[in-house]
Amino acid sequence: MSSIAATRGKLIISSLVVALTSILLLTTALAKIADAHGNVVDPASRNYGCWARWGSDFQNPQMATLDPMCWQAWQANPNAMWNWNSLFREGVAGNHQGAIPDGQLCSGGRTQNGFYASMDTIGDWKAQNITNNFRIKLFDGASHGADYIWVYATKQGFNPITQALKWSDLELVGQIGNTPAAQWTPESGGGVSILVNGNAPNRTGRHMLFTIWQASHLDQSYYFCSDVNFGGTTSPSPSASPSRSASPSPSVSPSRSAGPSPSVSPSSSPLPGGCSATYSLTGQWPGGFQGEVKVTAGSAAITKWTVTITFANGQTITQVWSATITTSGSTTTAKNVSYNGNLAAGASTTFGFLGNAPQSSNGAPTLTCSPV
Repeated sequence: MSSIAATRGKLIISSLVVALTSILLLTTALAKIADAHGNVVDPASRNYGCWARWGSDFQNPQMATLDPMCWQAWQANPNAMWNWNSLFREGVAGNHQGAIPDGQLCSGGRTQNGFYASMDTIGDWKAQNITNNFRIKLFDGASHGADYIWVYATKQGFNPITQALKWSDLELVGQIGNTPAAQWTPESGGGVSILVNGNAPNRTGRHMLFTIWQASHLDQSYYFCSDVNFGGTTSPSPSASPSRSASPSPSVSPSRSAGPSPSVSPSSSPLPGGCSATYSLTGQWPGGFQGEVKVTAGSAAITKWTVTITFANGQTITQVWSATITTSGSTTTAKNVSYNGNLAAGASTTFGFLGNAPQSSNGAPTLTCSPV
């Protein structure tokens, strides 16, 4: 065989390997989503958040600078994100501290031969803003129900950016007992969800929530780490209503560009009983971007809100979390979801979205907010 023919044969084999690998990843992702269990989707757990932000664009090199902790997780094992709904152990019999060593809580004690080990990596994970009185939303794709759900928060002084999580760092701040799936809320895409109230006073800044969900169908314990910011101003949360039929659409960004140029839209001061909204560009890559809108109540509490978003450069929103939207022409109307409509006077919440944008321009939209 000539050297040219040999080289050509090697190229063909290499191409086939790449194609088969992509097909295997996609097939695995679809199979795992179909065999759904569940996860904390708000405030998003680490692997659910990485899937929600990057599942349709997981090869985009911009992730390395925009979301470096997710980047390391995708590189370590992409199936930990595709399989975001199966971070569990079996046969623990309630002895969670005995089964899971310090420093390994976010991976469930390196469950499933270290499948989720990257969740334990120390660093600056994306954090969602919450108040000291908060609620977590747990999605149960297979309607298992719960023997119990325990929600812990780290103690004041713990720094998740530099410290590994230990059991001694945690304080129980919320729980519910036996709750059959029939008592949970049905989700439009399938499965059910439940809200669990938490109260973590005297905490400010970066923290972690650690949730244990003891499913009812087997002795099956799920473990979730969510990065949060008590009273802060950073990071949106991913979609809190996952679709069981969602499927990844792998794509590669054609070129690496400089990081995003943050922009913030102006907004009027909130009126009594009213609200205001501000926009921030939190990520950008060729043809696409990620944005966040902060909604702030006026001098009186509100029970719901509506934000209109009008783009001037042909941008379109493709995915949203922590809000529901309708679009007419260049204007998108966003409304609160069940867990973030009630705002005390001066309190804030956020919702985020992904969008498409012309590469030539991606200006900030015009926003209006009303408490209706």
